Amino acid sequence: MRLTTAAAKQIDLSTFAAVEKISIRIVNQSSNPLPVYATAGSSGMDIRANLSGTLLLQPLQRAAVPTGIFIELPEGYEAQIRPRSGLALKQGITCLNTPGTIDADYRGEIKVILINLSGEEQYIHHGERIAQMVIQRVVNAEWEIAIEINETRRGAGGFGHTGKS
Repeated sequence: MRLTTAAAKQIDLSTFAAVEKISIRIVNQSSNPLPVYATAGSSGMDIRANLSGTLLLQPLQRAAVPTGIFIELPEGYEAQIRPRSGLALKQGITCLNTPGTIDADYRGEIKVILINLSGEEQYIHHGERIAQMVIQRVVNAEWEIAIEINETRRGAGGFGHTGKS
């Protein structure tokens, strides 16, 4: 279903109130605002570059970009760092190691590994939104040693085995 802009503004946002909320301690050593959800339905919070000047990324160059943000995640949660679609489409800049995982016991500064996949040099400015941070629950696996595993219709097929569609 496609909504016009006017119709989209009339959607009852109370449906998003059911999303679980948790409290996370944060230290912001930058002059940027705290990470924030852009809309009521957003799953990721925009995070910004904390730079003393402008960062120049040449084609295929990568850099760990500081954010000035330090977080204390509750046990059983992780933060995932993901690319911003607009930055990727418009400038060819994306995140490496995607999604980047911030574990609950990590207390260092959040840095975002950016790469310029365009054919032109690109600039990152202080305060620019460079990535999204998504908070997720973590489930730890316990291995059950087996001699064999159950078969499925798919079996070992992978890497495009179902053909083009």
